[in-house]
Amino acid sequence: MDLDIKISNQGDVPIYEQLKNEIIRHIITGTLKPGEPLLSMRALAKELSISIITTKRAYQDLEASGYVYSVVGKGTFVKEQDNESRREQILIEVEKKLKDLISTANKIELSTEELMEMMKVMEGEQ
Repeated sequence: MDLDIKISNQGDVPIYEQLKNEIIRHIITGTLKPGEPLLSMRALAKELSISIITTKRAYQDLEASGYVYSVVGKGTFVKEQDNESRREQILIEVEKKLKDLISTANKIELSTEELMEMMKVMEGEQ
């Protein structure tokens, strides 16, 4: 598993939460495929220079949320996501990004109309 996982010691979001969100991002975007194994907690902790307790917490949260499953003695694997669950998770991700976008736009008093116009222009570029 050679993933681009971005974790920062700056800010208010705990590292285990950042790690969990990064893995979810890779599952949602298809970088991590159903049935694909994740690195062991120990290997991932070493690769990211974080505590194994941190990776354990992230993996436990991922399993509780239905993104991965564990097989004793074999490891942790990406769980198949049904289309409705996948859509719901993507909507949650879009909502988070929109909140960040609105917050940033508010810093310079960018109106909703201006923001919508920017989005239309950018959409046309794709």
